[in-house]
Amino acid sequence: MSSSDIFIGETIGTAILILLGGGVCAAVTLKASKARNAGWLAITFGWGFAVLTAVYTSAPLSGAHLNPAVTLALAIKDKDFSTLPVYWGGQLLGAMIGAALVWAAYYGQFHAHLTDKEIVGGPGAQATTTKAVEAQEKGAGPVLGVFSTGPEIRNAVQNLLTEIIGTLVLVLAVLTQGLNDKGNGLGTLGALITALVVVSVGLSLGGPTGYAINPARDLGPRIVHALLPLPNKGGSDWSYAWVPVVGPLIGGAIAAGIYNVAFV
Repeated sequence: MSSSDIFIGETIGTAILILLGGGVCAAVTLKASKARNAGWLAITFGWGFAVLTAVYTSAPLSGAHLNPAVTLALAIKDKDFSTLPVYWGGQLLGAMIGAALVWAAYYGQFHAHLTDKEIVGGPGAQATTTKAVEAQEKGAGPVLGVFSTGPEIRNAVQNLLTEIIGTLVLVLAVLTQGLNDKGNGLGTLGALITALVVVSVGLSLGGPTGYAINPARDLGPRIVHALLPLPNKGGSDWSYAWVPVVGPLIGGAIAAGIYNVAFV
């Protein structure tokens, strides 16, 4: 496959992934959404279906990596890093496009949520609830969770380890059963199984950090959150942003090492 196919496929696929995944977060979080407070099950299954849709759409073009950790693991497995920058570039751009589309789709809900005094406080947007105050003190605005992840208990070592473990499980599953006949991405059956693995990781390991398990999924939307003209949006929590980037990359690399030792 050509570099242009890879870039276009990863951009489209990752945009769909974030549109649907971030969309379920917005649906559950934002005021005036019919799905508000639908809960963690809705989020985990929403992300699983987002993976399924994105993979089916982009696999013919790029093999549907949609995740820098997956791309890194495949590069280590195959000892070929030549297309890694193209995959990563498409994934980051797609994640940013997807996040912007979530904002467009929920524009009215974002405005209603971020101008509600019960959510952001009165003049000066001072938070009134204990949870909101704690979030602001950590640099996380009241809608940042729609765009990117954050820990429930802020401990860098534990948070990093959680992301490493979750990504290791995901990427090892991709490597062992999800390769298409060209050996460079997810096939049809792999798409379904991988989507179910994402649901499983979310249900079992997502509680501590929100399970980024994908550097582009977290970094791209976090950048968009920082750039969008959202009223009273608060901070983008850049002090934490390295964890959902570094952790998944380490997890992907470890998964590739395990695969090369145990399955080859």
